[in-house]
Amino acid sequence: MGPLELLQKVVAVFEQLKIPYLVTGSVAAMAYGEPRFTNDIDIVAAIREAHVPVLIDSFPKNEFYIDPDMIKEAIRKKHQFNIIHPASGLKVDVIIRHDTPFDKSRFQRVRRLKPAESFQANFAAPEDVIIKKMEYYKAGGSEKHLRDITAILKITGENIDREYISQWADSLGLTKIWVAVKKRAADKE
Repeated sequence: MGPLELLQKVVAVFEQLKIPYLVTGSVAAMAYGEPRFTNDIDIVAAIREAHVPVLIDSFPKNEFYIDPDMIKEAIRKKHQFNIIHPASGLKVDVIIRHDTPFDKSRFQRVRRLKPAESFQANFAAPEDVIIKKMEYYKAGGSEKHLRDITAILKITGENIDREYISQWADSLGLTKIWVAVKKRAADKE
């Protein structure tokens, strides 16, 4: 199983269960920017405890690792759980949707993309991917987030709502990072 096949499987389950979701992280960054290697798929989803039994049944134990107790704990703590495909080494980080103004905004701005010929999926808008990448950079300092942002601005640049990003950067304490990212992107041109 490859990354796109795993994404297709998870998307099919979430859509069958009518779970609001969006693909974010490196997979979304690649959709709007440049390809790079990644072993995980990040999906934000509005999963409730009522979904747990069907989720477990949808990912057979002989093929996937998914822990019902971890799902329930993730729901309670508004954290994340994993769906792992041991044979391929691939995993999906399922991040529980928060009831914050930013999460509400990014779920309203979902983009329907076709990551492969065989299916479509809900993706975070490029601006929201940039904002989350800036948050991750602020939290951990990983250069890969800045590279992803720069690639998105380079490839999707003219279609990016920079004012939207500026407003959220101000609101989320990311203004210094946003200014630095814009300078970095301009220097690369």
